[in-house]
Amino acid sequence: MKRSYLISLECSYCNEEADHSQLSSVCPACGKVLFARYDLKAAGKVMTQESLQGREKSMWRYREVLPVLDDVNMVSLGEGMTPLLHTERLGKTLGLSRLYIKDEGLNPTGTFKARGMSAAVSRAKELGVTSIAIPSAGNAAAAIAAYCACAGIKATVFMPVDAPDITKGESRLAGADVYLVEGLISDAGRIVRENCEKRGWWDVSTLKEPYRAEGKKTMGYELAEQLNWTLPDVIVYPTGGGTGIVGMWKGFEEMETLGWIDSKRPRMVSVQAKGCAPIVRAFERGDRFAEPIKDACTIASGLRVPGPIADYLILDALRSSGGTAVAVADDDLVPAMHEIGRWEGISSCLEGAATFAGLRVLVERNLVKADETIVLFNTGSALTTPHALGTDCATWEE
Repeated sequence: MKRSYLISLECSYCNEEADHSQLSSVCPACGKVLFARYDLKAAGKVMTQESLQGREKSMWRYREVLPVLDDVNMVSLGEGMTPLLHTERLGKTLGLSRLYIKDEGLNPTGTFKARGMSAAVSRAKELGVTSIAIPSAGNAAAAIAAYCACAGIKATVFMPVDAPDITKGESRLAGADVYLVEGLISDAGRIVRENCEKRGWWDVSTLKEPYRAEGKKTMGYELAEQLNWTLPDVIVYPTGGGTGIVGMWKGFEEMETLGWIDSKRPRMVSVQAKGCAPIVRAFERGDRFAEPIKDACTIASGLRVPGPIADYLILDALRSSGGTAVAVADDDLVPAMHEIGRWEGISSCLEGAATFAGLRVLVERNLVKADETIVLFNTGSALTTPHALGTDCATWEE
């Protein structure tokens, strides 16, 4: 039985097509992001809502719209189908009755990055790739190292010197070559670009290949399935490279074509740190593209992406959905992280906590209603940011 209905690659900006049977990066015509396209009419005859009921509890339950043609090339560690938790007690602190958290911290390697790397490494294996390189703020490095180890592919990762120690260790644990770079993820990305051809690496930088977004889009598929094929009123998402927003928005379009959902979309909200908020600035200015941030700085390493390649796709999703973009202070992140843990027992990373801090801003600005269904995305476990947990404990005295 045919598994994937992948038929082409298409530029998300100029609509130029590329051959999906060849290794591809960005659009050869304009340099923008390539999207994987599927024969959704044919896929929908096999992959129905009813057929999902007996499938595996991972993102690969949607394999007809994932980019692996032969199951033998599927590289999986059990990613996906993370819980959607009704956080009643946390919601009450803001007067919200239908607040949910999609907890991506329960993925392999502890973050949502597992989804994208599962898809990208699987497709790389299928196309004969033997060596992969990536720039990362930390979590993507740990994920690519794990999935490359599972696939038998060599991984080389470049991270800023001040990336979290735990992700450096995770990457080493899975056998990756780890190099530290003075500067930001953009500086690490430059090194990867300059060395790929001569060293035989395939670059899997955020949205500079077509397949990581395919893994991320499954968050949208799961969300619809978990809410009985409806979408929430509002999605609040922490935004660095923005693949989650881009992937989910693409997934919503596919599900509508499949006949699984209607045309109603959630208001998409991008949350960034004040020290690195290119999307917020572009949104407020009315710009289609985001000017890179100079000297980007935030304690949430996953939000420290000064110039996302998918800026126009993120901004398009925000505007067409009637959503917005907000920036939060670093000083608000650790308290938000601890509030989520104290009220709901959820282990949230700093980036995930940014969504709760951002939600406070939305409430203050009257941009959400008390009875709306609102979903925050916690993109990783608190264990990926142990420095923010704190170790101050009392000593018991008899």
